[in-house]
Amino acid sequence: MPRSPSDDINMENLSNTPVTQQPRGQHGMQQSFAQEFSPDDENHGVYGSLMNTAGSIIGALGSIPCCVCCPNPYKSVSQGHVDIKIQIADIPQQVIMTKDNVNVQIDSVLYWHIINPSQSVFGVSNVQAALIERTQTTLRHILGMRVLQELIENREAIGEEIQEVIDAPARNWGVKVESVLIKDITFSKELQESLSSAAQAKRMAESKVIGAQAEVDSAKLMRAAADILNTPAAMQIRYLETMTSMAKGSNTRVIFMPTQQSGNEMTPLQANQWEQLAKQ
Repeated sequence: MPRSPSDDINMENLSNTPVTQQPRGQHGMQQSFAQEFSPDDENHGVYGSLMNTAGSIIGALGSIPCCVCCPNPYKSVSQGHVDIKIQIADIPQQVIMTKDNVNVQIDSVLYWHIINPSQSVFGVSNVQAALIERTQTTLRHILGMRVLQELIENREAIGEEIQEVIDAPARNWGVKVESVLIKDITFSKELQESLSSAAQAKRMAESKVIGAQAEVDSAKLMRAAADILNTPAAMQIRYLETMTSMAKGSNTRVIFMPTQQSGNEMTPLQANQWEQLAKQ
Protein backbone atom coordinates (compact mmCIF):
# COMPACT_ATOMS: atom_id res chain seq x y z
CA MET A 1 0.00 0.00 0.00
CA PRO A 2 1.63 3.32 -1.04
CA ARG A 3 2.33 5.84 1.69
CA SER A 4 0.60 9.19 1.52
CA PRO A 5 2.37 12.52 2.05
CA SER A 6 0.47 12.96 5.33
CA ASP A 7 2.08 9.78 6.69
CA ASP A 8 5.54 11.16 5.91
CA ILE A 9 4.68 14.38 7.74
CA ASN A 10 3.43 12.44 10.79
CA MET A 11 6.57 10.30 10.88
CA GLU A 12 8.73 13.41 10.66
CA ASN A 13 6.83 15.00 13.57
CA LEU A 14 7.23 11.84 15.65
CA SER A 15 10.96 11.70 14.98
CA ASN A 16 11.36 15.29 16.14
CA THR A 17 9.35 14.73 19.35
CA PRO A 18 11.68 14.38 22.35
CA VAL A 19 11.32 11.29 24.54
CA THR A 20 10.31 12.33 28.05
CA GLN A 21 9.83 8.88 29.60
CA GLN A 22 12.79 7.82 31.69
CA PRO A 23 13.93 4.20 31.94
CA ARG A 24 12.95 2.34 35.05
CA GLY A 25 15.39 2.28 37.89
CA GLN A 26 16.79 -0.81 39.50
CA HIS A 27 14.04 -0.82 42.15
CA GLY A 28 11.37 -1.07 39.43
CA MET A 29 12.95 -4.05 37.68
CA GLN A 30 12.52 -7.70 38.50
CA GLN A 31 14.92 -9.08 41.07
CA SER A 32 17.76 -11.17 39.70
CA PHE A 33 18.44 -14.55 41.30
CA ALA A 34 21.53 -15.44 39.22
CA GLN A 35 24.36 -16.97 41.25
CA GLU A 36 27.98 -17.48 40.33
CA PHE A 37 29.69 -20.60 41.66
CA SER A 38 33.48 -20.56 41.84
CA PRO A 39 35.26 -23.70 40.59
CA ASP A 40 36.92 -26.06 42.97
CA ASP A 41 40.60 -25.06 43.23
CA GLU A 42 41.62 -28.02 45.35
CA ASN A 43 44.74 -29.85 44.01
CA HIS A 44 43.92 -33.49 43.17
CA GLY A 45 47.46 -34.52 42.29
CA VAL A 46 48.93 -35.75 39.00
CA TYR A 47 46.06 -38.09 38.18
CA GLY A 48 43.45 -35.40 38.77
CA SER A 49 45.34 -32.90 36.65
CA LEU A 50 45.72 -35.46 33.85
CA MET A 51 42.00 -36.25 33.83
CA ASN A 52 41.10 -32.57 33.89
CA THR A 53 43.40 -31.85 30.94
CA ALA A 54 42.05 -34.81 28.96
CA GLY A 55 38.49 -33.72 29.63
CA SER A 56 39.21 -30.20 28.46
CA ILE A 57 40.79 -31.50 25.20
CA ILE A 58 37.93 -33.90 24.49
CA GLY A 59 35.38 -31.20 25.27
CA ALA A 60 37.08 -28.75 22.92
CA LEU A 61 37.18 -31.31 20.09
CA GLY A 62 33.58 -32.40 20.72
CA SER A 63 32.33 -28.85 20.43
CA ILE A 64 33.40 -28.84 16.76
CA PRO A 65 30.38 -29.96 14.69
CA CYS A 66 32.48 -31.69 12.02
CA CYS A 67 34.51 -33.77 14.50
CA VAL A 68 33.13 -37.31 14.51
CA CYS A 69 35.83 -38.90 16.65
CA CYS A 70 34.92 -37.12 19.86
CA PRO A 71 31.21 -36.67 20.64
CA ASN A 72 30.02 -33.45 22.21
CA PRO A 73 30.21 -33.92 26.01
CA TYR A 74 27.91 -30.95 26.67
CA LYS A 75 24.20 -31.60 26.86
CA SER A 76 21.31 -29.17 27.14
CA VAL A 77 19.60 -29.52 30.50
CA SER A 78 16.23 -27.95 31.24
CA GLN A 79 16.52 -25.84 34.36
CA GLY A 80 12.76 -25.52 34.78
CA HIS A 81 11.12 -22.46 36.30
CA VAL A 82 10.39 -21.23 39.79
CA ASP A 83 7.31 -19.16 40.65
CA ILE A 84 8.25 -16.26 42.95
CA LYS A 85 4.71 -14.92 43.32
CA ILE A 86 2.85 -15.16 46.61
CA GLN A 87 1.25 -18.58 46.87
CA ILE A 88 -1.63 -19.81 49.02
CA ALA A 89 -1.54 -23.18 50.77
CA ASP A 90 -4.63 -24.53 52.55
CA ILE A 91 -3.69 -26.21 55.81
CA PRO A 92 -5.65 -29.45 56.30
CA GLN A 93 -8.21 -29.35 59.09
CA GLN A 94 -7.04 -30.81 62.36
CA VAL A 95 -8.54 -31.36 65.80
CA ILE A 96 -6.58 -29.59 68.56
CA MET A 97 -7.07 -29.77 72.32
CA THR A 98 -6.80 -26.43 74.08
CA LYS A 99 -5.36 -25.77 77.53
CA ASP A 100 -8.79 -26.16 79.17
CA ASN A 101 -9.28 -29.62 77.57
CA VAL A 102 -11.66 -28.54 74.80
CA ASN A 103 -11.38 -30.16 71.37
CA VAL A 104 -11.74 -27.70 68.48
CA GLN A 105 -11.37 -28.18 64.74
CA ILE A 106 -9.08 -25.58 63.15
CA ASP A 107 -9.16 -24.52 59.50
CA SER A 108 -6.26 -22.25 58.49
CA VAL A 109 -4.42 -20.94 55.42
CA LEU A 110 -0.76 -20.08 54.72
CA TYR A 111 0.61 -17.28 52.47
CA TRP A 112 4.22 -17.68 51.32
CA HIS A 113 6.59 -16.94 48.42
CA ILE A 114 10.08 -17.95 47.30
CA ILE A 115 12.95 -15.54 47.93
CA ASN A 116 15.83 -17.86 46.98
CA PRO A 117 15.03 -20.23 44.09
CA SER A 118 18.31 -22.14 44.46
CA GLN A 119 17.67 -23.09 48.09
CA SER A 120 13.98 -23.84 47.57
CA VAL A 121 14.66 -26.18 44.62
CA PHE A 122 17.91 -27.88 45.60
CA GLY A 123 17.67 -27.63 49.40
CA VAL A 124 14.19 -29.12 49.96
CA SER A 125 12.49 -31.84 47.96
CA ASN A 126 8.98 -30.35 48.39
CA VAL A 127 9.01 -26.95 50.02
CA GLN A 128 5.21 -26.54 50.15
CA ALA A 129 4.70 -29.88 51.90
CA ALA A 130 7.45 -28.96 54.37
CA LEU A 131 5.74 -25.64 55.12
CA ILE A 132 2.36 -27.31 55.66
CA GLU A 133 3.81 -29.89 58.06
CA ARG A 134 5.66 -27.18 59.96
CA THR A 135 2.50 -25.07 60.20
CA GLN A 136 0.41 -27.96 61.51
CA THR A 137 2.96 -28.76 64.21
CA THR A 138 3.22 -25.12 65.28
CA LEU A 139 -0.57 -24.79 65.39
CA ARG A 140 -0.89 -27.75 67.74
CA HIS A 141 1.87 -26.43 69.97
CA ILE A 142 0.69 -22.81 70.27
CA LEU A 143 -3.06 -23.49 70.50
CA GLY A 144 -2.44 -26.17 73.11
CA MET A 145 -1.06 -23.50 75.46
CA ARG A 146 -4.19 -21.31 75.30
CA VAL A 147 -7.72 -21.60 76.62
CA LEU A 148 -10.76 -21.56 74.35
CA GLN A 149 -11.81 -17.99 75.18
CA GLU A 150 -8.35 -16.66 74.33
CA LEU A 151 -8.39 -18.58 71.06
CA ILE A 152 -11.70 -17.00 70.06
CA GLU A 153 -10.77 -13.43 71.04
CA ASN A 154 -7.10 -13.30 69.89
CA ARG A 155 -7.28 -15.13 66.58
CA GLU A 156 -5.19 -12.59 64.65
CA ALA A 157 -2.52 -12.33 67.35
CA ILE A 158 -2.16 -16.12 67.42
CA GLY A 159 -1.78 -16.17 63.63
CA GLU A 160 1.01 -13.57 63.84
CA GLU A 161 2.81 -15.61 66.49
CA ILE A 162 2.62 -18.74 64.33
CA GLN A 163 3.97 -16.78 61.36
CA GLU A 164 6.98 -15.60 63.39
CA VAL A 165 7.78 -19.15 64.51
CA ILE A 166 7.54 -20.62 60.99
CA ASP A 167 9.37 -17.82 59.18
CA ALA A 168 12.76 -18.54 60.80
CA PRO A 169 13.23 -22.12 59.45
CA ALA A 170 11.43 -21.23 56.22
CA ARG A 171 14.15 -18.71 55.33
CA ASN A 172 16.69 -21.54 55.42
CA TRP A 173 14.60 -23.16 52.69
CA GLY A 174 14.62 -19.98 50.56
CA VAL A 175 11.02 -19.13 51.47
CA LYS A 176 9.38 -16.23 53.29
CA VAL A 177 6.11 -16.77 55.17
CA GLU A 178 3.87 -13.72 54.74
CA SER A 179 1.05 -14.64 57.11
CA VAL A 180 -0.90 -17.46 58.71
CA LEU A 181 -4.66 -16.95 59.07
CA ILE A 182 -7.11 -19.01 61.12
CA LYS A 183 -10.19 -19.15 58.89
CA ASP A 184 -12.63 -21.10 61.00
CA ILE A 185 -12.98 -22.65 64.45
CA THR A 186 -15.50 -25.50 64.66
CA PHE A 187 -16.84 -26.80 67.96
CA SER A 188 -18.54 -30.05 68.77
CA LYS A 189 -22.33 -30.17 69.07
CA GLU A 190 -22.21 -30.61 72.85
CA LEU A 191 -19.87 -27.63 73.22
CA GLN A 192 -22.08 -25.47 71.02
CA GLU A 193 -25.13 -26.28 73.16
CA SER A 194 -23.16 -25.54 76.33
CA LEU A 195 -21.95 -22.17 75.03
CA SER A 196 -25.45 -21.30 73.83
CA SER A 197 -27.03 -22.12 77.21
CA ALA A 198 -24.33 -20.14 79.03
CA ALA A 199 -24.93 -17.11 76.83
CA GLN A 200 -28.69 -17.39 77.31
CA ALA A 201 -28.33 -17.64 81.09
CA LYS A 202 -26.07 -14.59 81.07
CA ARG A 203 -28.63 -12.58 79.08
CA MET A 204 -31.44 -13.62 81.47
CA ALA A 205 -29.36 -12.62 84.49
CA GLU A 206 -28.62 -9.24 82.93
CA SER A 207 -32.32 -8.68 82.17
CA LYS A 208 -33.25 -9.52 85.79
CA VAL A 209 -30.67 -7.08 87.10
CA ILE A 210 -32.01 -4.37 84.80
CA GLY A 211 -35.61 -5.10 85.90
CA ALA A 212 -34.68 -4.97 89.59
CA GLN A 213 -32.84 -1.69 89.09
CA ALA A 214 -35.90 -0.26 87.33
CA GLU A 215 -38.14 -1.29 90.24
CA VAL A 216 -35.78 0.36 92.73
CA ASP A 217 -35.74 3.57 90.72
CA SER A 218 -39.55 3.48 90.41
CA ALA A 219 -39.96 3.01 94.17
CA LYS A 220 -37.65 5.96 94.84
CA LEU A 221 -39.67 8.16 92.48
CA MET A 222 -42.99 7.10 94.06
CA ARG A 223 -41.62 7.82 97.54
CA ALA A 224 -40.48 11.25 96.44
CA ALA A 225 -43.88 11.96 94.84
CA ALA A 226 -45.71 10.85 98.01
CA ASP A 227 -43.56 13.15 100.14
CA ILE A 228 -44.32 16.05 97.84
CA LEU A 229 -48.10 15.40 97.74
CA ASN A 230 -48.32 15.07 101.54
CA THR A 231 -47.69 18.78 102.10
CA PRO A 232 -50.63 21.13 103.02
CA ALA A 233 -50.18 23.15 99.86
CA ALA A 234 -50.47 20.04 97.70
CA MET A 235 -53.58 18.92 99.59
CA GLN A 236 -55.18 22.34 99.03
CA ILE A 237 -54.48 22.12 95.29
CA ARG A 238 -56.01 18.65 95.07
CA TYR A 239 -59.06 19.84 97.05
CA LEU A 240 -59.63 22.74 94.67
CA GLU A 241 -59.21 20.52 91.61
CA THR A 242 -61.77 18.05 92.99
CA MET A 243 -64.28 20.80 93.73
CA THR A 244 -63.84 22.26 90.27
CA SER A 245 -64.50 18.94 88.56
CA MET A 246 -67.60 18.35 90.70
CA ALA A 247 -68.99 21.80 89.91
CA LYS A 248 -68.82 21.10 86.19
CA GLY A 249 -71.35 18.26 86.47
CA SER A 250 -75.04 18.87 85.58
CA ASN A 251 -77.67 19.04 88.35
CA THR A 252 -75.01 18.91 90.97
CA ARG A 253 -75.17 20.90 94.17
CA VAL A 254 -71.74 21.65 95.53
CA ILE A 255 -71.13 22.99 99.01
CA PHE A 256 -67.60 24.21 99.60
CA MET A 257 -66.40 23.11 102.99
CA PRO A 258 -63.75 25.14 104.71
CA THR A 259 -60.36 23.51 104.74
CA GLN A 260 -58.38 22.96 107.88
CA GLN A 261 -55.27 25.05 107.70
CA SER A 262 -52.74 26.17 110.24
CA GLY A 263 -54.05 23.66 112.81
CA ASN A 264 -57.54 25.26 113.10
CA GLU A 265 -60.23 22.63 113.56
CA MET A 266 -63.96 22.99 112.85
CA THR A 267 -66.07 23.40 115.97
CA PRO A 268 -69.12 21.15 116.57
CA LEU A 269 -71.44 24.14 116.07
CA GLN A 270 -69.91 24.94 112.73
CA ALA A 271 -70.14 21.32 111.71
CA ASN A 272 -73.86 21.21 112.65
CA GLN A 273 -74.55 24.35 110.64
CA TRP A 274 -72.86 22.96 107.59
CA GLU A 275 -74.75 19.68 107.94
CA GLN A 276 -78.13 21.48 108.06
CA LEU A 277 -77.14 23.55 105.07
CA ALA A 278 -76.30 20.43 103.13
CA LYS A 279 -79.75 18.88 103.87
CA GLN A 280 -81.65 21.86 102.44
